[in-house]
Parts: sequence; C-alpha cells; structure tokens
Amino acid sequence: MSIVQNLKYSCKDKYLLAERYYAILSAANDLKLTQRELQLIAYTAIHGNMSYGSYREEFCKKYNTTAPTINNIISKLKRMGILVKEKGKIKVLPLLILKFEENLQLNIKLING
Repeated sequence: MSIVQNLKYSCKDKYLLAERYYAILSAANDLKLTQRELQLIAYTAIHGNMSYGSYREEFCKKYNTTAPTINNIISKLKRMGILVKEKGKIKVLPLLILKFEENLQLNIKLING
C-alpha cells in the first residue's frame, strides 16, 4: 500500500524556489546543509558559476555575508561533490541543476524495507 501526499508551495522568486529545492534534497539525503550553504548552491545554480568577482560581490550584498565565508562554503561543498570545478569555474554539479524560472514538480518515493 502506498500513501500519496500532495504539497503545493508558492515561491516569490527563482532564488527562493532553488533554495527550497536544494533544502529538500539536503533533507532527503541527510546532508545537513546550512541555510547559507543552500543559498550559495541556489545562487550558483541560477548564475551558472561562482567564479566571477561580480557574482561573489552580489551574493555578499544579497545575503549579507563576506568573501571569506563564501570561500569556506565553496571548499566544503566541493569536498561534498555538490560544487565542481569545470574549465576553471566553480559550478553546481550538472546533475543537480534545473531551470528555476519554471514551475517545479518533485516526485519523491521513500521505500520501507
């Protein structure tokens, strides 16, 4: 027997939608990512990379953080395999990138046993 639950959540912008998506992945995989880590993953996925100084500055202003904090988070997320270095640019693992400008529907199946 399967139990089906439908949840609907509206997000005010693509950044919040991306954060929610990565928060769900984090919870489902027991990654224990912090809010700032989720924000960095979402921002990087939307912008394509986190290698440009202008992106880092904008992220710092948007989320009220510092460059050293970003560097520490990037290092941690690279060790976890969530961020990768591709052609000299720091990007989200391609498998984890979606178009956050569009509606998103997730189908999660948790199997008992």
